[in-house]
Amino acid sequence: MALITDGRFSGGTRGACIGHVSPEAAARGPIAAIREGDMIEIDLEKRSLKVRLEDSDIEKRLTELAPFESKIQSKWLRRYAHFVTSADTGAVLTS
Repeated sequence: MALITDGRFSGGTRGACIGHVSPEAAARGPIAAIREGDMIEIDLEKRSLKVRLEDSDIEKRLTELAPFESKIQSKWLRRYAHFVTSADTGAVLTS
């Protein structure tokens, strides 16, 4: 059992904990295809995650997803979301 999150978690978390994952699901990356019950291989030494699904299954699931709709109301948060880069590239603001 492991915790995988794109957010933060408390120091009380036990076991394998993988945090600050880039918001790949909102960008329709492969993580968006994962469903409850899917098996995920975690290799801590190689720092990798791999879901045990065929590429064709991932592609099919991604095509079935509804379009992502942001729920951000604040104009400042919308600006931030528009201009910030993904966490995997440093989460910095671009001009």
